[in-house]
Amino acid sequence: MIAHDHRTVRTDMVFSLVAAEGAVAPVAVQLRYDSRNPYEVCLSFNAGKSGRVDWVFGRDLLTDGLVVNSGEGDVRIGPRLDAPALVNISLRSPSGQATFEADAERLMKFVNETYELVAPGAEHQWMSVDEALVRLLPHDL
Repeated sequence: MIAHDHRTVRTDMVFSLVAAEGAVAPVAVQLRYDSRNPYEVCLSFNAGKSGRVDWVFGRDLLTDGLVVNSGEGDVRIGPRLDAPALVNISLRSPSGQATFEADAERLMKFVNETYELVAPGAEHQWMSVDEALVRLLPHDL
């Protein structure tokens, strides 16, 4: 059975961009979770005049990263050992790398709200394979 009462959880936060020299700059970020894509979360960064930059990755990665260092490759998330109230989020792309610090309690609140919407282990009940294939496959086959 596929659930059809789709909703989205949104939370606006300010992350701290940590520069190599130790300087910190605030960056507005919107966290989004849509029950249509129950396995993923999106971080949408305000990129100024150029708009927004979205990073999409697994909800489990964010959840795990609140407790232990998690991820490999382009997205890595983990608690700051010297400041438990903060979580480090490192993002890497061909155009560069950035590390952000975020409030662990606010991230946990966001994750808990996503679990209230779609419980862990119930994601498959919210996902339509047909809809996913339509998004993935070209329409001119």
